[in-house]
Amino acid sequence: MKVVGVILAGGQARRMGGGDKGLLELGGVPLLQRVVQRLAPQVEAVCLNANGDAARFDGYGLPVVADPVEGFAGPLAGVLAGMRWAQAEGASHVVSVAADTPFFPRDLAERLIAGAAGSSPVLAAVREAGRVRRQPTFGLWPVALADDLEAALGEGLRKVVHWTERHDGREVVFGSSDAFFNVNTPEDLAAAELML
Repeated sequence: MKVVGVILAGGQARRMGGGDKGLLELGGVPLLQRVVQRLAPQVEAVCLNANGDAARFDGYGLPVVADPVEGFAGPLAGVLAGMRWAQAEGASHVVSVAADTPFFPRDLAERLIAGAAGSSPVLAAVREAGRVRRQPTFGLWPVALADDLEAALGEGLRKVVHWTERHDGREVVFGSSDAFFNVNTPEDLAAAELML
C-alpha cells in the first residue's frame, strides 16, 4: 500500500467572506502550513487541491491540483483530483484532510489504514453524545475507485457518505471532536486561537 495525501482547499469559504481559509493565520502561522506539517509525516507525498490561480500557493512547494469537474462540486471533487494525482505517483490510496482543520490527529493515516479492508473507502468519525458523527473530508480512498467516483460526480452525486455507502465504506472512530475542529467563520478562528 503506497499512501499519499491530498489537502482539500477547493471550497469558496463563503462563511469566512471568501478567499482561501488555508492562508489565514492561526497563532502567526497559516492554517495550510499547520495542516501540511501534520499530514506530511504520515504519507509518502502531499498535493493541494485548490481552484483558481495556483501561484498563490507557490511558497508551499506542493503540487496543486484543481477540481476535475466544474462548478465547485464539493469535497468529492477534491478527492477525485487527489486520486488522479495519486495515480500518476503510483500510489494505491489517498488520505484526504481539510485545509481549515489544523488539529487533526497525528496518527490519522495510520489509523485509517488499519481500518481499511482493501478496496473500501474509510472515513474518520467521532463519537459525540452517544452517536457517531462522520468527518467526510477526512478519509482513505482507494485510487482504484477513481473512475467510479468520476462517473458518480458526472451523475450529480455530491454527498460523500452517499458515495462511500455504495462501496461498503467503513469508519474509524476517533475520541475527540476537537481534533476535527474546522475554521469556517471569524468566530471559529478566534476559538481556534484559544485551542493552541
